[in-house]
Amino acid sequence: MKKKLGVLLALFVLIGMVLTACGDEKSTAKNGEDGETYEIKWYTVGTPQPDTEKVFEEVNTYIKDKINATVEMTQIDWGDWDQKSQVMINSGEPFDIIFTNGTDYIQNAQKGAFIAIDDMLDDEGKDLKDTINPTLLEGIKVNGKIYGVPSNKEAARQTVYTFNKRLVEKYDFDISKVSKLEDLEPMLKVIKENEPSITPMATFNAYLPYDYIFNHEMPFAIPFEGDTDKVINHFESDLTMETYKTMHEYFNAGYLKQDAATSKDSWPMDVENWFVRMGDSQPYADLLWSRAAKYDVVSVPAEQPVTINDSVSGAIQAISATSDNPEKAMEFLNLLNTDPYLRNLVDKGIEDVHYTKNEDDVIQDLPARIERYNVPTYSLGNHFILYLYENDPKDKWDKFQDFNESATEAPTLGFHFNSDPVRTELAAITNISNEFYPALATGSVDPEEYLPKYNEKLKDAGLDKVLQEIQKQFDEWKSKQ
Repeated sequence: MKKKLGVLLALFVLIGMVLTACGDEKSTAKNGEDGETYEIKWYTVGTPQPDTEKVFEEVNTYIKDKINATVEMTQIDWGDWDQKSQVMINSGEPFDIIFTNGTDYIQNAQKGAFIAIDDMLDDEGKDLKDTINPTLLEGIKVNGKIYGVPSNKEAARQTVYTFNKRLVEKYDFDISKVSKLEDLEPMLKVIKENEPSITPMATFNAYLPYDYIFNHEMPFAIPFEGDTDKVINHFESDLTMETYKTMHEYFNAGYLKQDAATSKDSWPMDVENWFVRMGDSQPYADLLWSRAAKYDVVSVPAEQPVTINDSVSGAIQAISATSDNPEKAMEFLNLLNTDPYLRNLVDKGIEDVHYTKNEDDVIQDLPARIERYNVPTYSLGNHFILYLYENDPKDKWDKFQDFNESATEAPTLGFHFNSDPVRTELAAITNISNEFYPALATGSVDPEEYLPKYNEKLKDAGLDKVLQEIQKQFDEWKSKQ
């Protein structure tokens, strides 16, 4: 009997040793350390490119020796991105890294779709953490945690008026005096009377100096100046009324298209059929826009640079909660954002195939870059280690740093509202805003008649309840800062 027990005991010990060895082997393979190479699944936005596989063969040859991993990057086209990416997340599909931004980032972080990476930023991502603008990391925190790696680029927003430079010079306009909507009127009048093929104002929504909780269409904001602790319905302000009255005057004068409220015209920059438009700028934006348009444009600021939630969360790579190896995913993101060779390989393609580079690391695209590997730079990572083009100013990235440092922080930077308690009211308010906002913001209707109607409907839909809930959460958040 004792012999049998001894044999059984020895057998159990042997089985335990085998299982432990298997577990260690599996762990080693999973970690990609002295074992199997781990394949990172990365989903990102952008039109699928013919040479992606070719480029990532080079990527994988390079990173395998450094982190014992390879990457399979899948691009999902712009029009399909929102739906397909959300289906992948909601279905629990296993993958490692995904592009995200704005509200999608916040909502998916709140529901647990992404992994908090704070600890990994002190370990696998320590080089990245030392490199990236701290304002970006602070600004994308959700409930005090970081759930992704933001692209290290411009961290601020600056709204500008952009003009067709040819027309500015033709009529000798002094655009340096333009700082607000009303300053445009004399120029718009000249263009309307003398340029029949030009629309004086490309369709845009009038600028208002508020920090929006959701977006400029929804009635929840905090002023940039004055009481920056109080959430208001900015559509009730005198400033909004006066701004919309000016837009209505411009609309009646024919400075905007008469279908401005409903038009789907995106006013592509390369079509020279406009005089002035609005947009969000960055250092040397006029150079980029002029290059894209193939004619010169020139801009003046409508506001000083300000860091808002949208500007810091415009491009983020998040690690999925379904990742088999989040640490390895972070190792890759760390390398991507700190290694100039890898960052440019992923962004520009293969040297002498997709671009040429001189001894000063200045590059020029080859036809294959445009035709076979044209990926969206903004979405992929750190901009400050990208090669410059021949006509880029040498101080380009220094100017970006200065731009970021000059920006003021918006009151709600880092605050993310949890809409669950007022979801029903927000749905009704969204529908009402969709009905009224486009016509008011483009000057298509008289604000003295329609703004009161708009605000009355908002109140009936539960506006005050939502304002109170936002204020409550904002006060709680601010008390912890």
